[in-house]
Amino acid sequence: MFKYLQNSGLVLLTATALTTGCQKAEDGANSPSAKAPAAASAAALSRPADAHTPFFPASDPTNSGGWVLNHDLSDEFEGEQLDESKWFIEGANGDYYIWKGRAPSQFVPHNVRVEDGKLKLRTAWEPDYDFIQEAYSDGNMGSAKYGEWKGEPMPVTTAGVITKKRFLYGYMEVKSKVGDAAITGAFWGIGYEQELDVYEQMGNPKKEGNIGARDSLATGHDWSPPAERPTNVFQHVERLPYRTADEFHVYGAEWGPDYLKIFIDGREVHSFTQDDVGLDWILNNPMEIWLDSEIFHWLGLPHKEELPVDFEIEYLRVWQKPDSNLLARQFYGFEGPILFEQNPRPLKLVPENSENNDYQKFWTIEGGSEKYLTIVEGDYATGVNSLKFSGYGKNEHMEIDKAVAITPNGALNLPAGEFILSMKVWLDQGRIADKIHVILENPELAENPELEVTFDELKSLPRRQWVEVEQRITRTQPSSANDRMRIEIRKQELPETKAAKLFIDDIGIRAVD
Repeated sequence: MFKYLQNSGLVLLTATALTTGCQKAEDGANSPSAKAPAAASAAALSRPADAHTPFFPASDPTNSGGWVLNHDLSDEFEGEQLDESKWFIEGANGDYYIWKGRAPSQFVPHNVRVEDGKLKLRTAWEPDYDFIQEAYSDGNMGSAKYGEWKGEPMPVTTAGVITKKRFLYGYMEVKSKVGDAAITGAFWGIGYEQELDVYEQMGNPKKEGNIGARDSLATGHDWSPPAERPTNVFQHVERLPYRTADEFHVYGAEWGPDYLKIFIDGREVHSFTQDDVGLDWILNNPMEIWLDSEIFHWLGLPHKEELPVDFEIEYLRVWQKPDSNLLARQFYGFEGPILFEQNPRPLKLVPENSENNDYQKFWTIEGGSEKYLTIVEGDYATGVNSLKFSGYGKNEHMEIDKAVAITPNGALNLPAGEFILSMKVWLDQGRIADKIHVILENPELAENPELEVTFDELKSLPRRQWVEVEQRITRTQPSSANDRMRIEIRKQELPETKAAKLFIDDIGIRAVD
């Protein structure tokens, strides 16, 4: 999984200690399952019986799926201010991540408040605010200056916050109510080349359009270059029996390797699968979560008289499975970058950015290996990409001693102990490589200690289908700061001519139970 547009890519997901727990004896524990025939009222999504009852998804109130709360992203919004160890606030200290809001409105930090156990993102009419002297252009959506609309003042300030951590696969949920004005409330996420809008809602639109006051719009966007509109790859509008500005309701999304399910008050209302969209399936990389309000000028502008209003969120909760990619294992695919989340995200890190930086780095194909190893789209075990060994024909010979793909330094983070190293391989008909070598190493240590794992006897495996192979390994010492992974296919273990192609995907390292 995880695509690198220029050459190759893969993501490392380091193990995180996450456990279930109760941070706030409030909403979300008891709600109908995804198979319930009708949505429950918000009042029916009642509080746990006591402070020791763990939170479970509204979609799975008995936790039959074994969900585990991810504390790095979840927030009950208690206290007097937002926890800035978890959240980036747009405009705080003058810093903006990616954008400053959808003009004519502008994100400002003073509109972010925590009160009464809720996060409140305010939209206000502020004629005295010193708006940034910039314009924002949104493709075919048009452009505008901040604080101005068609030459007239439109001094509307809004707010946006973003989680500092990302996650891959799981269930995310909020309980929320949007502001009663021509302003959105949005619960969404972005990752490498992708965007998921779990919902965009409009409290009181002034024009008919794609979102009404009783609508919840879910959309997936493909931001792979050229990132030009239209970017939608799937979309669903759920017509609701209530105005989204009138009542709190629970909204969630369950996200897996090849599916997305949308829930409202614990009931599944729609789903999308990879089979529906094919190679346009874009939910392949870890995502950060956004909560914000925006002006959608095509649905009308908010009136001075209806402001201020608040987009209110009682909680954000994210659950994952015990064997999911961020929770209990390191996982490598071929769709995107390896994340180094201990470092800050660059403020201009848009989803389509494929540059190496301190936050994201990509696999490299060692010099001379590019003829034989490439990241390809369309041949995959999961996601949309895999690592391909191209092979060669009857009049050709391998021109290098080995073909090598390498993660960046620091991409491996394992303690000492017993592990299972696995990968999925697809072997074409014909004379095939008999071995694939995976080396775990620190290239910067003088002694260069390394652990080499060999997947051998490949010739005996079934052909033209994905097969998982694994090896048990023992690490006597934990990873150091520069540990990395190297994949090698060696000339001496290939036929002299007519070497068949093969593919590698879904490399995993998990602890032995």
